[in-house]
Amino acid sequence: MKAFPSEIRFKYNWRKYQKRVLDELEEHLKDDHLHIIAPPGSGKTVLGLEVALRLNKPTLIFAPTVAIRNQWVHRFCELFLQVDYTPDWISRDIRNPKFLTVVTYQALHTACSNKEIEEEGDIQERFIDEDDKVKKGRNNTNKIIRLFQAQQVGTIVVDEAHHLKSAWWKSLTKVKDVLKPTIVGLTATPPYDVSYAEWQRYTALNGPVDAEISVPELVVEGDLCPHQDYVYFSRPTNEENEKIRAFFQKIRTLYEEIKVDEVLVSAIEQHPIYCQPAAHLDWIYNNLEYYSATLIYLHALGKEINDEHTEIIGDKEFSIPPLNYEWMEILLTFYFYKDPINFSQYKEHQHKMMHKLIRNGAIERRTINFRYNHKINRLLSSSISKLDSIENIVTFEHQHLGQNLRMVILTDYIRKEFLTHQAQNNLELNKIGVLPIFEKLRRTHKENIKLGVLTGSLIIIPKIAERALREVAYKYKVDNLVTTPLPYDDMYLMVNLTEQLKLDVVHIITQIFQQGNIEVLVGTKSLLGEGWDAPAVNALILASFVGSYVLSNQMRGRAIRTERHNYDKTANIWHLVCANPEALDGGDDIKILKRRFRAFVGVSFRDEINIENGYGRLNLPHQFTTEQQVRHANAAMLLGAGQRDQLREKWQQALSSGTSLVEEILIPFPEDEEYRKIKSLYYTRTIKSLIGILVSGFIGYGLEALQVLSRIARHLRSREAVYICLAVFGSVGMITFGGLAFKTLRLYIKYRDIAKDVHQIGEALLVSLIKVGAIHTDYSKLRIISSLDDFGTVYCHLEGGTTYEKSVFIKALQETISIVDNPRYLIIRKNYFLKIIAQKDYHAVPEVIGGKKQFAEFFQTQWSGFVGKCDLIYTRTIEGRKLLLKARINSLASEFEEKAERINKWR
Repeated sequence: MKAFPSEIRFKYNWRKYQKRVLDELEEHLKDDHLHIIAPPGSGKTVLGLEVALRLNKPTLIFAPTVAIRNQWVHRFCELFLQVDYTPDWISRDIRNPKFLTVVTYQALHTACSNKEIEEEGDIQERFIDEDDKVKKGRNNTNKIIRLFQAQQVGTIVVDEAHHLKSAWWKSLTKVKDVLKPTIVGLTATPPYDVSYAEWQRYTALNGPVDAEISVPELVVEGDLCPHQDYVYFSRPTNEENEKIRAFFQKIRTLYEEIKVDEVLVSAIEQHPIYCQPAAHLDWIYNNLEYYSATLIYLHALGKEINDEHTEIIGDKEFSIPPLNYEWMEILLTFYFYKDPINFSQYKEHQHKMMHKLIRNGAIERRTINFRYNHKINRLLSSSISKLDSIENIVTFEHQHLGQNLRMVILTDYIRKEFLTHQAQNNLELNKIGVLPIFEKLRRTHKENIKLGVLTGSLIIIPKIAERALREVAYKYKVDNLVTTPLPYDDMYLMVNLTEQLKLDVVHIITQIFQQGNIEVLVGTKSLLGEGWDAPAVNALILASFVGSYVLSNQMRGRAIRTERHNYDKTANIWHLVCANPEALDGGDDIKILKRRFRAFVGVSFRDEINIENGYGRLNLPHQFTTEQQVRHANAAMLLGAGQRDQLREKWQQALSSGTSLVEEILIPFPEDEEYRKIKSLYYTRTIKSLIGILVSGFIGYGLEALQVLSRIARHLRSREAVYICLAVFGSVGMITFGGLAFKTLRLYIKYRDIAKDVHQIGEALLVSLIKVGAIHTDYSKLRIISSLDDFGTVYCHLEGGTTYEKSVFIKALQETISIVDNPRYLIIRKNYFLKIIAQKDYHAVPEVIGGKKQFAEFFQTQWSGFVGKCDLIYTRTIEGRKLLLKARINSLASEFEEKAERINKWR
C-alpha cells in the first residue's frame, strides 16, 4: 500500500481554528513540524488525522494510553472511513506495523527495551543480565526502526507528548533521528513550568508551537459549551472526625513536650552556630533556614539573642518571628538529619525522639510534619462523607434536568468487594469507588434514575437498556452478547465481557448513554478520564483523589464538549472536598483542589465577571472549620448550579471584555482593607499630621513672638508659667502628630504606585531576557502591560511574542519580585522618596539571567535605567552571603506565604 485510499474524507465541517491551521499547513510544515496546543474537546484528534491524510505517507501515531490508542482507531474508522470495522492496513501492534500504525509510547519503549507487553500495558521483563540487557535493547531498537523503515514511515503523530517519561523520550527521539519524518505534535497541557533545558527537549521533538487555542476562544466559536466548576464540601463522619481530632490532639501535646525538652534545648543552645556564630559564617549563609529556626526556637524559650547575632543579620531592629509548627519542623530536621557531627553526642536522644514522632504520625519518609499527615490526608480525600455529597448532587441535578440529565461520575477504584451474590446487598459502604457509588445511588434512587457502570472489567446497565445494547452491539458485529441479572436487583444487568466485546464495549455503552438509556454513568478515570468522547455529558462529578491536575483537566474535558443539535447545552463540573475541621484553611483536600484549579479556566463568581483560572475565581471563604460555613458554601454552589440559563449569559458577558487568554503575574495587596481607601486615608492623614507638626512647631519654638499671650493670661501668675504651658503643649503636639505623620508617610511610600513599580521592573527584565536569548521576538513587537484594581492587586503580563516567551517572562518576573531564596546574584535597590527618605529593597536576579556574570551585569544596567539606582551582589562570597542573609531575614515573617502567583486571564 503506497497511499491512503483516495475516497477518505472527514464527514463533518471543520471548526474555525482547525480550518485556519489546515489553510496555513504548508507554512507550518516548512520545518517538518506541526505543534498544536488546544484544550480537551477541541478536536485535536481529527485534526491530526487530517494532517496525516494530507501528508499521505505511512503514518505512526503514538498515544499515552491503550484507551486513547483505541480512540484514534475508532475516530478514524467512524469519522473518515465511515465504516464499523478496522481495515487490515491499520495496526495496533508495534512489532507488526502497517500503513497506519497506532500504538502507545510505552509499547515503543518496551519493544525497544526488549520487554513483552500485555494488552493493557503491563510489563513482564525477561531475566537477562545487565550487559546483555543493554546490548539486546540496543539491537531491538534497531530492529523496530528497521520495521518502520520497511514501511517507509514518513509521518509521526505524537498525542499528549507531555506524558513522555525520560526513557520513553529517548526511544522516540532515536526513532525520529533515524526516520527523519514529519512530526505532528498535539497536546492540551504543554509543560510551560519545566526548566529551560526540559522545554528545549520538548520543542526538539515537537518543534516550536504553531498554534495555541484556549478554552474561551473555543467557547466564542461555539466549539466548547458554557460550563462552570462547583465545589461541594463535606465534613468528616463522626468516626473519621474522632480519628482526626485524636491525631491533632496528640500532635499538640507532642509539640508542647518537644518544645521544652531539656536535652533538645541544651543541644541547640550549645551548637557552634549559636555559641560562636562569627566563626561559622559560611555554614550559616548556606543554611539560613536552620540558623533562623535556631534563633526563633531559643528566643521563644526566653533565651537572649545577643549582639553577635544581630551583627550577622545586619539589622539590629530585626523582629524575631514567633515559634510555630513550621519553624519547629525545620529545627528538628536540622537536629535529626543535617549535622551529625555536632549532634553526635545526642544520638540516643535523637533516636528516642524520632521514634516518638514516628509513632504519633509526625515523621513520614524522613520528613517532619506537624501540620499534615498522609493517613489523615488520605482519610479526608477518600472520606465516606463524599458518598452523601455525590447523592446530593445527583438528586439536585436530576431535579433540574430530569430525563435530560447525562451525568458521569469518575473515580479511582472499582471496589469489586461490594458486589455480592446474595439476594440483598446490605454491605456497609465504607469506601469510595465505582461500586460503592453505584450502590449508594441504587439504594436511594431505585426507580427514577437510570444508572450504569462502565469499567475495564465490570459493566452494569439498567434492564430497560438491554434492547438498545443489543441493537448497538449488532452494528459493531458483536455476537454472543450475554447479560445476567444483578443478583440482588433484577432491574439491572451485568454484561459479560468477551474478547470480541472488549475492543468496542466502551463505544457501545457510550452510545446507549448518549441515547438516554443510561442517565448517570459511574466509571473509572483510567478508562473514561482521557480521550473518551460523549458529547451529551452535561454534568460531571470528579470523585477521584489520585492523579495530577493534568489528568484532572483531561477528565474535566469530558463534559465541556458541544453536542450537535443541542445548541443550549451547558455543563456543570463538580469537585468534592472534605474539609478538615482542625485546619483553618480547610486542610489538605482543599490545598490539592487549589493546585488543580491552576489548570481550570472559567467564569468567576465575583460581581465583576471575568474569565480566569485559579481557585480564587470561585470567591469561596478562606475558612471551613464549622458545619455552618460548609452549609453556606454548598448553598452558594447549588444556587449557581441551578441557574444554567444565566451561565450562558455570563460567558457571553465575560467574553465580550477581551480577545485572548493572557498569562500574567498577580501581586495581591498585603492588607485586608481596600487599597484605594487605605492609600487615600494614609495620604490624608499624612497631610493633616504634617500640618499638625507645623502648628506645634510654631507654638513650641515661637514663644518669643507669643509673649503677648502672657499679658492676657489672667490665670497664669508669671511669664515662666506661660512659657512652660506653651512648651509642654507644643511638645505634646510634636510627639503626637510627628509619630502619626512618620507612620502614615512610611505606609504611603510603601504603597504609592505599585503597578508603576512592577512595570519598570518588567521593562528591565524584558530587555535582559532578549539579551540572553530566552526571548527571540523583536523588542518593537513586545509590550509590558500592567494594571491595578480597586483592591490594590497588581497584574502584569507581556503582550506579543510566543506563548512560551510570555511564560518565560512571567516566571522570571515572579522570581524577581517574590521572596528572595538563594540566587547567584542579588539586586539591592536604593530609592529615595522626595530625595529625603531612603528605601532599600532586595530582589533576586532570575536564574535564566543570573547564570552568567555578563548577563547579570547587563540586567543591573537595565535596572538602573528603568527602575533606579541599584547594586549587583554576587552571593557566593562571604560578603555576598551576608547581604543575602539580610535579604532573606527581611522576609522571615512571610516565609511561608505565596506573595505573587501566575494566573491566566481573559483580556
